[in-house]
Amino acid sequence: MTNLLTKIKNTIKADLNEALERKENQNPIALLNQYLQECEQETEKVKKLVDRHSQLKDEFERELAEAAELAEKRKYQAGIASKAGETELYQFASAEQQHYSERAERLRVSLKHIYGQLEELEQKYEEMKHKLKDMHIRRMELMGRENVTRANQQINKVLDSTSYSEKPYSRFQEIEGYLSRLENQVNKDFHSSSIDARVAQLENEMKMSEDKISL
Repeated sequence: MTNLLTKIKNTIKADLNEALERKENQNPIALLNQYLQECEQETEKVKKLVDRHSQLKDEFERELAEAAELAEKRKYQAGIASKAGETELYQFASAEQQHYSERAERLRVSLKHIYGQLEELEQKYEEMKHKLKDMHIRRMELMGRENVTRANQQINKVLDSTSYSEKPYSRFQEIEGYLSRLENQVNKDFHSSSIDARVAQLENEMKMSEDKISL
């Protein structure tokens, strides 16, 4: 049964890896966007943990300051009670001083660990942010290469005459030929209309000359 479950698990894992590899080959930027989103979510979680640990450090510091202050206060009070001969008050103040001193020492040790943990968390958080920034730059680089590739494909599609085997010219050549033919036709029509107008003018001038002679 265990072997069967292991086999099924490995098969699912292999299918998943194959699907991810196929997705990456088909659209690497989409997969990178997915990774970025996941990394951003994890980075945000770490940031919250760092903030929480920083708040915990502040609480420890406040507790330590309070315990140290009370220890000093009870020490002073014990001294006053001792000078005054107040045995019970002295014993109470001394016991309180011992209690607060032990608490302060315990808090110092804990706070030392907190400082180390917080420093480690902050370093890892900074590493994650740098990694995330590198991935953003990587995505921009991929997008740039993808844009260039697509642009070149479009340019080649237009310029490469082999993609139009049924036509003797590329698309640009066809457009240039059409424009040349259109220009020739316009010039021909212009010259034709100019000749017609000139001949008509000559005919009119000749007729006017003949009318003058006949008079």
